[in-house]
Amino acid sequence: MSQVTSSGLSSFLSGRPLRLIAAAALIINGMFPALWILFTSLKTEAELTAKPITWVPHVPTLANYMQAFSDQPLHLFLFNSFMVAILSTCLTLLVSVLAAYALARLDLRYRGLILSTIIAVSTFPLVTLLVPLFEIMRTLNLLNTWIALVLPYTVLSLPVCTLMLVSFFEGIPRDIENAAMIDGCTRIGALFRVVVPLCAPGVFTAGILAFVNAWDEFLLALSFNSNPSLRTLPVGIQLYQGEFAFPWPVISAALVVGIVPVAVLIVIFQERVVSGLTTGGIKG
Repeated sequence: MSQVTSSGLSSFLSGRPLRLIAAAALIINGMFPALWILFTSLKTEAELTAKPITWVPHVPTLANYMQAFSDQPLHLFLFNSFMVAILSTCLTLLVSVLAAYALARLDLRYRGLILSTIIAVSTFPLVTLLVPLFEIMRTLNLLNTWIALVLPYTVLSLPVCTLMLVSFFEGIPRDIENAAMIDGCTRIGALFRVVVPLCAPGVFTAGILAFVNAWDEFLLALSFNSNPSLRTLPVGIQLYQGEFAFPWPVISAALVVGIVPVAVLIVIFQERVVSGLTTGGIKG
């Protein structure tokens, strides 16, 4: 009897039911916060505070979204976040592609030490870098500019993007580059015309990671920028709350507006991102 029970348990643990349960748990864990924010943004203040709690709004309203744009310059926050994220992503990809190619192709004497340093730097908590970065930006007179955020975001995203691209570049045969250079390409030309297109999933994945990191960052954006016209979305959303009032439906509406661009970006490049993550994980 015990053998039959243990056999049934082992088959359950290794079978499809457990995989379905695990997948359902991951989906609920990932989707529930986003759905709750969406439902809250469609409720009135009275319905939100009513008891018992209503999970789905009885009478959905878009008034909170209109108020989110009227109470604060939400469109300006979106524009600033978009520009900062795009600029930092482009700069991150340019530098990380060059760095990863050098680590993957050149016979560097201290390659192992460089990779270890990159991994170590990526583990530093952001709060420990706040004061040094602030002093650097103040000395360079870059505070209250987009550059004050673009440069730190680039530096913070470089370790992960570089390590990801190294594994992709190592999987590209050197003969392909050599053939391109024999046909007249320089090494840089072979990199951007041959190697990078072949590593498109990894480049797209690195770019989206850099974009999301810049889009969601709050601490540096709050510390380096006091100009109201240059506030990014995470900093701007905190302005909706008052000293004694927390308009959660309006705040939720602003959050949904901020989530949409990232969600659309991931949906558009979903196949490339999944391919980049799985391929990079296998090669790494």
